Amino acid sequence: MHPGEHLQIIAGICGALSLLALLGFFSRLRRDRIITDTPLVRIRSAAQGYVRVEGVAGPPPDEDLRSPLSGRRCVWWDYRVEYRELDSRGQARIRTLEQATSVTPFVLSQEDGDCLIGPVGAEVTPTTVDSWSGNSPRPMQRALFETGTLVSIDGDYRYHERLIMPGARLCVLGELRSHTEFGAVDRRTREILDQWKRDQPGLLRRFDRNHDGRIDPVEWEVAQNTAHAQAEAVVMNSPVERVGVVAQTSHGQPFLIAPLDSGQLVRREKRLALAFLVASVILLGACVRLLSSA
Repeated sequence: MHPGEHLQIIAGICGALSLLALLGFFSRLRRDRIITDTPLVRIRSAAQGYVRVEGVAGPPPDEDLRSPLSGRRCVWWDYRVEYRELDSRGQARIRTLEQATSVTPFVLSQEDGDCLIGPVGAEVTPTTVDSWSGNSPRPMQRALFETGTLVSIDGDYRYHERLIMPGARLCVLGELRSHTEFGAVDRRTREILDQWKRDQPGLLRRFDRNHDGRIDPVEWEVAQNTAHAQAEAVVMNSPVERVGVVAQTSHGQPFLIAPLDSGQLVRREKRLALAFLVASVILLGACVRLLSSA
């Protein structure tokens, strides 16, 4: 291959990376605007919808949550276990044996109220990040973490653990909904659909739009949506006391959990946006220079 063709290939790679960095810049700008435009609310008086709340993290209700690897008390955990092995050519490679992330809702407390944080799907910034080595698939020195001591021994296993510790002050952006609503609406929807299925003539009269004597998949989807809307109206108008839960958004807004206040979170997004912009400019300059040399 001609040397000029090598330079063109590298220039193409630099151009593609520059474009990706530019997209990252605009993405961070969008996130920064969303964070800035979302007002900080009090849990007790917050309306349902996309919110920004701050408070102190606490363990899940009636549960002593502990990290799977170190056994430390926490409100959220994420871990990965890797194994170093040799391939057929004698070269070392790292293989992930196991990884998991906590899905248990934890408590966020303010002076005048609490809510639950459902961490599934969140972009989490942990308060504690640890990596250490050992000689077994699971670390054997869990008790040592209770004293705050991290012991790493030589071995082919590598453990990575990220935690949010109890008492951490967090800023959370996500969708605030009723905790009662999640389970109750689904249960009520199933009850309504079961009732309709027991009355086949009534089900056909209501949803058999093409009058062919059966409910096809499209018509059944309409029935499900109708039942869900009916169940949601019943649950939301019920006198049951509800607990708010901030969870993954349904309209694409960022779902963030971070041990930062709102100002620190905005500054972080601005720094990351600037880093993407600088990287994009540098890569674009390299692309132009390589093309001119090709």
